[in-house]
Amino acid sequence: MKMADGSTILRRNRPGTSAKDFCRWPDESFEEMDSTLAVQQYIQQTIRRDPTNIDSILNMPEFQDEGVWKYEHLRQFCMELNGLAVRLQEDCDPQSCTQMTATEQWIFLCAAHKTPKECPAIDYTRHTLDGAACLLNSNKYFPSRVSIKESSVAKLGSVCRRVYRIFSHAYFHHLNIFEPFEHETFLCRRFTAFVTKYKLMSKDNLIVPIIKEDGSAITTITSTTMTTGSAITIAATIPNTTVTTSVVAAATITTITTNPSTTNVTTTATAPATTNITTANTPAPVPAVAIPPNNTTESEA
Repeated sequence: MKMADGSTILRRNRPGTSAKDFCRWPDESFEEMDSTLAVQQYIQQTIRRDPTNIDSILNMPEFQDEGVWKYEHLRQFCMELNGLAVRLQEDCDPQSCTQMTATEQWIFLCAAHKTPKECPAIDYTRHTLDGAACLLNSNKYFPSRVSIKESSVAKLGSVCRRVYRIFSHAYFHHLNIFEPFEHETFLCRRFTAFVTKYKLMSKDNLIVPIIKEDGSAITTITSTTMTTGSAITIAATIPNTTVTTSVVAAATITTITTNPSTTNVTTTATAPATTNITTANTPAPVPAVAIPPNNTTESEA
């Protein structure tokens, strides 16, 4: 790109560029980007400017094709998720994480095999990212970075569901790795906002708790099969939470109170007609988390 004074800006990281100097060139408006990779460049530029400004990052330019916009964002998510996968290798190994799980209630089957089956979490992570890369770089489904067929756009939801499981496993089983990564990148928060905005995932499957800047919860309890045991588990893991469970004629009413909201969930359970459990724990502004049915196994969709 040529400047007004005749100088040329080379928007490329030359060999030998140090990490701190990566992508250190002036911003360019979307209208000035004339490359077939303009959407990718624009998304990356917006992320570099302020990774915390998720609304700005997800704000699609006027007249931009929505299918291409969603596709390029998903490509970017997969690229950044490789950073989390590398960090997970320090702690997540086949001996310690023999299954791809999220809490003790979700077990995911890997589709990288002829028949979907269980595999260690770190292998599942690698297989998922490899599979996503193969699909998103497929000339059959995505031959162009400028326009995409609707039938190909429909495949993005499946990729989103699979890669989200990496976030959920990291959060529930490797929080010491997830938290610093998320603090640097805001990637899970951005991904959650992205799939919610474009309805690429059911809210019931968004189980990693996300906190807005005002302290309110984005993720809330949506399970319709919560048991008394699940309610107690929530109280033990989510600070500033009061869980009151009442069982009347085998019908359970579970009230979970967190700052700043209260969520009521009605479930069924087999228990005496006069069971009342109330438990609370130490204060801290963390929102409620979606709890799926006990011992749920989910294969790839």
